[in-house]
Amino acid sequence: MSSPRVLVLRAPGTNCDEETAYAFERAGASTERVHVNRLIENATLKDRYQILCLPGGFSYGDDIAAGRILATRMRNHLADLVDTFVHGKGDRLVLGICNGMQVLMRLGVLTENVDAAGEHDPATLTWNNHGRFEDRWVDLATDGSKCVFLRDIQHMYLPMAHAEGKFVARDQAVLGELRDAGRLCLRYARDTNGTVEDTPLDFPANPNGADANVAGVCDSTGRVFGLMPHPERHIDPTQHPYWTRRKEQPAAGDGLAMFQNAVKWFA
Repeated sequence: MSSPRVLVLRAPGTNCDEETAYAFERAGASTERVHVNRLIENATLKDRYQILCLPGGFSYGDDIAAGRILATRMRNHLADLVDTFVHGKGDRLVLGICNGMQVLMRLGVLTENVDAAGEHDPATLTWNNHGRFEDRWVDLATDGSKCVFLRDIQHMYLPMAHAEGKFVARDQAVLGELRDAGRLCLRYARDTNGTVEDTPLDFPANPNGADANVAGVCDSTGRVFGLMPHPERHIDPTQHPYWTRRKEQPAAGDGLAMFQNAVKWFA
């Protein structure tokens, strides 16, 4: 299948769905933006799609906690959809961007099979260290080759915009298990060299204080990926904040390769 169909899931407060759908289309996919209520009314719609994407925004106003209400609705009313895309036969992909990663974390699908005997969630996303919304561009380095979306990518420069994006593991054992399994696959970096560092970087290189500078996590298969930065906001070179100062313009923005990797996976 050379042109996968993408389900971009919308909910009240979602505001990056159009940009995300466009990014997938630029990469060669066919996309449809579908409201969560429509899926609840007709769960068989899921069978049309090969990629599930939860875009950024403020689903349900981030009431209670960022992403928790949408995650609860999905757990209670769309359990079959989650099971099909996450635990299926390996022929589907899942991407969560910013609020979408928060939803995937609340669902527990990004840290499954980690320290199963633990009494609490292995990891969570919580408030940025300085306790406020942060909006800036960040350098990112990839760690390992497990994640489908990050293949052949070493460095990206992307915008981030969140208040609850700090990745925190329950303890060092959990953090080490995720790291050794290649699941802490995207990290905040200090420069463009794509160097991965485990010791938390100072602000603003690490904009929220995340453990081990974690900006993105994948599941054990590499098919389910959540990241806090916004790749859909840098798919064109003119979206780079310093694009007019560049001597040479690249063919595309750094974020487009992620969406292209998803499409190539089905080729």
